Amino acid sequence: MSERTGDPFTDLNGYGKPERWTISRLEPLPEEEWTRMREFLALSDAEMEAMLTTVEALFRRGHELVVATYDYLLHNPETAAILGWESGADPAHLAERRRFFTVWLARLLGMDFSADLANYLFRAGKYHAAHGPRHIHVPPVYVTGSISLVNSAFGRFIMEEMPGHPSAPLAMAGWNKALTLHLHLMQMGYQAAVAIDQGEIGIPFMLFGRMRTVTGVQTLIVHVEDGAPVETALRKFFNYFPQSRAEVFDVEWAGGERLDSHGTPWFTVNRLYTVKPMWRVLLNGKDLSYVGGPSTPLHAGDEIHIFPPGR
Repeated sequence: MSERTGDPFTDLNGYGKPERWTISRLEPLPEEEWTRMREFLALSDAEMEAMLTTVEALFRRGHELVVATYDYLLHNPETAAILGWESGADPAHLAERRRFFTVWLARLLGMDFSADLANYLFRAGKYHAAHGPRHIHVPPVYVTGSISLVNSAFGRFIMEEMPGHPSAPLAMAGWNKALTLHLHLMQMGYQAAVAIDQGEIGIPFMLFGRMRTVTGVQTLIVHVEDGAPVETALRKFFNYFPQSRAEVFDVEWAGGERLDSHGTPWFTVNRLYTVKPMWRVLLNGKDLSYVGGPSTPLHAGDEIHIFPPGR
């Protein structure tokens, strides 16, 4: 037993006493950002009631919208090239995209504002960054443009199906806010995926046990600059898989202060993510808790392994 620590394993592992480490400055969870943006947009009960009066009319035109959307993308040279449809749409690929669009439209018109939808849209944004099964990168301009086209189609459908209806203007205001909310969550997922691919070296993250279940993958390559601290790679990983944070970390709060433009101090509260006991994050087989924590620099050839308790 070590005379310095009283820990019988200290002399055996050769690394000294472990230290619980933290990371900070993670992006909000998708459901948190969903709530924050919805509150900012001030989507009111009156707008929601007005939107409900238009749902049946919009559903009647739903199939038309799905078909017209992909017909438009097929005949636009730039989007056709992105989708690999320069010589015509692949039937299986077209059917796959129509199904996705139909499910999304049904959830939109079904007035779904759940946390599950926030995570669904976040994942869709990652797919737009070529992180989906087909690895097709759809630049943000076309996602933004497509949302605008849906918004304009809603306006036309409501005008044609419900001419002069007194709820139409308020309903369109609400649909515009809802579509903006959807776009924002997709952009959030897109940015998390793009960050994974930025950097001169690729660091493999190898996942074990429950982490594979939560994330759906066994390995993810996270790119960082050579010499970047482990925290940079961890931050990118847990922004990409935000649902895995609750497994690995306890959330703590740290107070601070900032000065506004007039020099007035304001109290701030920041989240710290502290690794849970028995969870092990290894850098090249060595537990970060023993070898310097997340400030340790990364270099080409390094690997990070994440093990749950009991592994």
